[in-house]
Amino acid sequence: MAEDDRNDAGWRTLFDGETLHGWHTEPRTYGALYPGGPSALTILDRLGLPRPVEPELHPAAWHVEDGHIVGQQSEPGNGYGGYLVSDETFGDFELTFEARPDWPADTGVMVRRRPLDWTGFQILIDHREHGSIGGFFGNGLASFSAAPFALRSKCDGSGQVIGLIADTPETSPWPVTQDKIDRLNHACDVNDFLRVWRWGDWNEFRIKVVGDLPTITTWVNGLKVAELDTATMTSPNYDPDAVLAFLGVRGHIAFEVHDNDPMMGESRWGVGARCRWRSIRIRLLPEGARPG
Repeated sequence: MAEDDRNDAGWRTLFDGETLHGWHTEPRTYGALYPGGPSALTILDRLGLPRPVEPELHPAAWHVEDGHIVGQQSEPGNGYGGYLVSDETFGDFELTFEARPDWPADTGVMVRRRPLDWTGFQILIDHREHGSIGGFFGNGLASFSAAPFALRSKCDGSGQVIGLIADTPETSPWPVTQDKIDRLNHACDVNDFLRVWRWGDWNEFRIKVVGDLPTITTWVNGLKVAELDTATMTSPNYDPDAVLAFLGVRGHIAFEVHDNDPMMGESRWGVGARCRWRSIRIRLLPEGARPG
């Protein structure tokens, strides 16, 4: 990395624009629903849904193209997902990057992620029908959802998707209910988000993570979207003490290519869809720094 990247107010680059140095790939795995809880695979069994067959043999594919990282299913349409994971672990930090996902592409960024495990706090970039962008999900942390809004596609007269509009909770199969909004310390208005989102273009994300059980704050194109205090949040089966003991105070950063589950299929990740990432930078924060 360039010396000026290190000295720019403490920021340093996590992606050199040419290689995946400093990162490694991991397949999507399926652990417990929450620390000490049942396996996610047993839930599929109870619902009569098929288990993924040897997902560890079908990781996502990641490569560098024209100065950005591209993530996609290793064989377009095979339905298996995976992660690009930082070699380093991080405690308190600010992270910035630009993302440009295709439609539909259910992706996101995990922080405080455990190695070789699906557990961690996820910042959602659910660029699909009824998805949320800038909210949060607890992977292996009781599957909590904390989101300010959901989105759906805006289509032209021929049915071509040309942008995003607010989802309609009354007709959505996965509505953002009031309890999901109430878990947040801050929830932006969906119309403010739609004014700043750039359809079919790069969008800048900023994420701040602070605390042993972190307060996580997200911005998109300069708009503060959501803030979650994971120490005080309440959700069924979510135990802050157990989460802290399980995760610790440091973890990996991971970018996601989602799998296609039996319920959503290709509406979660379209055949040939890609997510793209660039300008990935991090600034470590001193202990006790507060979101702002």
